Amino acid sequence: MTYFLESAGVLFMSVLAFMLWLTVRRPQDARVRAITAMITAWTLGYPFSRAAGDGVWFLGLDPMQCQLVQYSALVIGTFCAVLFFVFSALDDKAATRHALLQTIPLAIAIAVMAVSVWSLPDSLRVAAAQVPKSFGGGPVGVPGITFFYAAANSYLGYSFATMFVWTRRYARDAEPRLRRGLLIASIGLALLVYGDVTFVGGNLSRLTGTPFPRIVLQLGTVGVVVGLVLFVIGMAYPAGLMRVAAIRVWTRHLRSYRRLAPLWTALNRQFPEDALSRVPVHPLRDVLSLRGVHRRYYRRVIECRDGLVRVSPYFSQEDERPVADRLKDALRAQASGSAAVHLPVPVAIPDGDGLDADVRELEELSFALRTA
Repeated sequence: MTYFLESAGVLFMSVLAFMLWLTVRRPQDARVRAITAMITAWTLGYPFSRAAGDGVWFLGLDPMQCQLVQYSALVIGTFCAVLFFVFSALDDKAATRHALLQTIPLAIAIAVMAVSVWSLPDSLRVAAAQVPKSFGGGPVGVPGITFFYAAANSYLGYSFATMFVWTRRYARDAEPRLRRGLLIASIGLALLVYGDVTFVGGNLSRLTGTPFPRIVLQLGTVGVVVGLVLFVIGMAYPAGLMRVAAIRVWTRHLRSYRRLAPLWTALNRQFPEDALSRVPVHPLRDVLSLRGVHRRYYRRVIECRDGLVRVSPYFSQEDERPVADRLKDALRAQASGSAAVHLPVPVAIPDGDGLDADVRELEELSFALRTA
């Protein structure tokens, strides 16, 4: 279980960093702000959860007060998750009205938890904070402990069930990428509802002095941890997939840019005035730099094509040798000042249409030129 908690903490920190970056890019999007607030609240509550589970003081708070902070952060984060679905499915006016209604059960849950913590005697505060970790152990028959955990788990179960309904409803008309993400999220929400229902039953049974069997509570905990991970993955899935696609394009452009270097170098040496960039770049910096990849890639493709057009009148139509050998001879002839004997002719023309086909042909010529 500790391994799952540690993994969840690392996942939340990673997703939080990504969502903060996305919020900076799209500050007016209420949905992005809601998810960012959710991940922030859950992440900030994590160290308090560890302190409460270990029964130690943290930042001047006793273990049960740490548990109050952690559960308050958990329910607030869950409330923000509900807002995400509300602002996704409704117009701004209706979503704002619905969001205000959702604050009522949130306020009730936090108030009940705060009063319950205040009512606990000092002798029970450490044991009360470690109840979730005890899996059926700890004090029984204490109303403050029962109401604290029952209020928190009841609100969580209500919120996750609400989000599950919104998820399934929103997924019906969503595009495929978003639909897959919502499917993953809905599976996580179903596990979260199962876990919270189990916990509420365990909380209420504790008041009568007969806690649930340990295995039942352990399964509920596994459901909550796995459900949280799946929910976060599902919510980040569409944006993450877009970022992966962007990285693939970036990588392909960087690879093509470097593969075109031999051809570009030969043509640029002969026709430096065709360079679209007027600022000379040091060769080492050009190789190591990872900035402006797309811009440099398109410039290099255009410059290669311009150079081939300019040198093409020196190509002999009757010459059957490989294009790379003919290109080297044409460059030498042009450099010597010889007059062009032909009209411009197509050089290294791809079989297919589109920029990708053209770049592949240029890459083959560049490779052949380097190895010739």
